[in-house]
Amino acid sequence: MSELVTGEAVVLGLRTARLPSRALARLLDWLVYTVGYTILLIALLAGFSDLEPAAVMAFAITLLVFFTVLLPTLIETLSHGRSLGKTALGLRVVRADGGPIRFRHALVRGLVGIIDFGVFAMPAVVASLCSVHGNRLGDVFAGTLVIRERLPQSARDQGTVPPVPPQVMHALGAELVALDLSAVPDGLWLSARQVLSRMGELDQPVAAALGDRLAAEMVRRTGWQVPVGLPSLVYLGAVLMERQRREWERASAAQLQAYQAYQAAHAAQPGRPAPVPPQPGPPVRELGYPQAAQAAPVPSAPPAPPAPPAEQAAQAALPSPAGFARPVDVSKAPAAPPAAAPESGGGFAPPA
Repeated sequence: MSELVTGEAVVLGLRTARLPSRALARLLDWLVYTVGYTILLIALLAGFSDLEPAAVMAFAITLLVFFTVLLPTLIETLSHGRSLGKTALGLRVVRADGGPIRFRHALVRGLVGIIDFGVFAMPAVVASLCSVHGNRLGDVFAGTLVIRERLPQSARDQGTVPPVPPQVMHALGAELVALDLSAVPDGLWLSARQVLSRMGELDQPVAAALGDRLAAEMVRRTGWQVPVGLPSLVYLGAVLMERQRREWERASAAQLQAYQAYQAAHAAQPGRPAPVPPQPGPPVRELGYPQAAQAAPVPSAPPAPPAPPAEQAAQAALPSPAGFARPVDVSKAPAAPPAAAPESGGGFAPPA
């Protein structure tokens, strides 16, 4: 087991791979690379039989460098430290702080691997036996570590959070809502989150010790004691969930407030442009309508064209519905003189 210190100053206990498992993974990788190299070399010799021996030797050396250094480097970089043999045995290459490796780490491991596996792999065997974590020379120069990513079922059960009865979690609701989390620093939140996120990789004694230490620090900051019978890791998980719930509520309230402010500012803007442009025609003011009718015009059917002169003449010839004479347009007719008073001898007033 290795004690790794992460960027958040959290000590993690990871199961490092020892010499037998690493040797078996390397043997599987070597078999796959050897088969691929042999097939390509035979195809090269069969397809370019007319080449000179020097050219064939150059191609053979190029293929050897590709399958020895370049291909393992690319596979470990793209798979984040998992080669074919390591994937089969549940191993993985990580950095010294527990993070995923990059191209430079894989390249250094591949280049130094020429020395490690040169003379019957004796340099790698000697360095692995002398190292506390079983590292070979490539791991020493690259600053990497090979860990056991896939643990046995018993080890996985030891590293997981034990189940808690539902009534216990239900009883924690009121205490979590009333909890004061303002005194908890960001470093403690990061440490608790880092430990809980790597529960599958931690050893049971290390996980229990980390949980107790972080829970004691959380109790000192919040003043809420760990309930009786509740594991310290579950206590940390409950506090983290309460903090995330509060952050989500604050973010939702801020988003709602910003949306309401946007609606109020948008409604207060005078003369907002209409979504549909008005139909071409005379302005509204010329028709005598109030100014309020000009806002938000609604598209309607175009007005009917004026009737031709023939139809106007036909309409003028129609009799009135009551049988009286057709009304005269008083706007165009001359004004009639005022009616004279009736004479004493009788008579009547002329019709208008």
